[in-house]
Amino acid sequence: MVYKFLLLSDEADNFSREIEISSDATFFQFHETILESVGYNKDQITSFFICGDNWEKREEITLIEMDSSSEYDNFVMEDTRLDEFIEDEGQRLLYVFDNLTERSFFIELKAIIPGKNLSAGVCTLSKGKAPVQTMDIDDFASNQKVNFDTDFYGDEEFDLEELNEDSFGDVTFDENGREL
Repeated sequence: MVYKFLLLSDEADNFSREIEISSDATFFQFHETILESVGYNKDQITSFFICGDNWEKREEITLIEMDSSSEYDNFVMEDTRLDEFIEDEGQRLLYVFDNLTERSFFIELKAIIPGKNLSAGVCTLSKGKAPVQTMDIDDFASNQKVNFDTDFYGDEEFDLEELNEDSFGDVTFDENGREL
């Protein structure tokens, strides 16, 4: 059986990739196919996240084992097959390709093709240029919509006098909201 995935990016409007890969391939093989399809180097730590319908992260599948504690299940790409986590059309995943800035591709399983098998994953459709692989944290912050350099309390009408200082115990604050 073959899975047909669609990859999109929220950074590049015209970017998309369609990848076909056998359902019994490993996440590592999928990772390699993605990197090849976008022309990225293989020197970065990456992760897949299995997501719910609203892109909320669930299980993580990492490139290398990150935590050996028995408290949490650890899934490593090389040891984990796609069909262990992916079963239905519409299944969503995130592929985090830049861990420092949490930049990722949005992936959706578009089709399941029974009776077909591939020896390796293949990019069947390539549109647009992929976003840069890694981004300096300062460049990333400057591209964000939130201005990190301003006082940020949630809105411009924040009034320090509205705080109930009794709820802070013996803590007092100056006119800028800093603890004295």
